[in-house]
Amino acid sequence: MTRANQNAHSPQPSDAEWKILHALWRRGKATSRELLDELAEEKWAYTTLKTMLTRMEEKGFVRSKNVGNAARYEPLLVRGTAQRSALRALLERVFEGASGALLAHLAEDEKLSAKDRAEIEERLRAAQEGAAPPPTARAKARERKRVR
Repeated sequence: MTRANQNAHSPQPSDAEWKILHALWRRGKATSRELLDELAEEKWAYTTLKTMLTRMEEKGFVRSKNVGNAARYEPLLVRGTAQRSALRALLERVFEGASGALLAHLAEDEKLSAKDRAEIEERLRAAQEGAAPPPTARAKARERKRVR
């Protein structure tokens, strides 16, 4: 699976694979040792991580390139595309495709902050007006972190 043909029918990453993908999206490229350090809270054995990376490569989620004695991994999935695909799969599986029900559930969630509610409203308003949606707060924070 390449960036171009990633879609809702593609296999979805497991919870552990999402953690690895998030680490790779933050770093860009990383060796298995670097990933093991970044994901230390998972307490994975080195061989466990290597096995997961091999399976992720077979699924087309990542690719590796040998640099010296180490393989460097990079994500093949585009973050936003992978997230949209996972959300569409969740929407179909849990809410029978009813996005209104998903939004209602999110709006009623007591853990949703006022800032998150305002961001959702702003994005819905932009979509209704046909305008490009504003960047999310997380995207803004990632950009600030990357510029430093």
